[in-house]
Amino acid sequence: MLLSLIRSGNFNIFNVIVYILSVLMVIFLINPLHECAHGFVAYKLGDKTAKNMGRLTLNPMAHIDYVGALSMLIIGFGWAKPVPINANNFKKPKVGMAISALAGPVSNLLAAIVAGLVCNLIFTVTGANGYILLLSINNPVMYYVYMFFYYLEWLNICLAVFNLVPIPPLDGSKILMAFLSYKTINKIYQYEMYISMALFVLLFMGGTRFLLPVQNFLCSGIDWLTALPFSWAW
Repeated sequence: MLLSLIRSGNFNIFNVIVYILSVLMVIFLINPLHECAHGFVAYKLGDKTAKNMGRLTLNPMAHIDYVGALSMLIIGFGWAKPVPINANNFKKPKVGMAISALAGPVSNLLAAIVAGLVCNLIFTVTGANGYILLLSINNPVMYYVYMFFYYLEWLNICLAVFNLVPIPPLDGSKILMAFLSYKTINKIYQYEMYISMALFVLLFMGGTRFLLPVQNFLCSGIDWLTALPFSWAW
């Protein structure tokens, strides 16, 4: 996404700076929240692996992956160090793993909703009804604050949708495994390294564009949902 902003016809250095700040927010707060959500839910379901390894923390240094962070900055998709989970500690291993995996994307969607609420609050306070109007009323500070939370909302939606793709090592694959036989799961794990390599090549070649309709749909839904409280209040 950073490359898209730089290459866009309406290039604006301040927009780029605000985008970078929003990505840093994701790297140092949202990604740790995502991974901590995995570990916390696993802990509640009976697996103490993440807790014993010191991963039930929002300290970004416990979760940051530098390649994933750089990828997030440049193309808008990235990752942190996966929280270790031992499914054998769950009463129902496949179900426990699926629920723990789902916790990460859910945390991203909740963060997107919070960001959407802030965006709508800005519209309400300024009397604007969209970012173009917000810019036109000569309030650059509020405009860039809005853009920060808009980028934050969009990045969280992208992360949630991307992680729900049922391809190893993404969270969606662990959710899918709840419905597969152990024989099929073992076969997937056998080729997981090759599948993961293919996924990363696809990622860096822009192969995630097919997710855009889902991301846009979710973004519209969250925008509508987060606007409701302000329409009722005003």
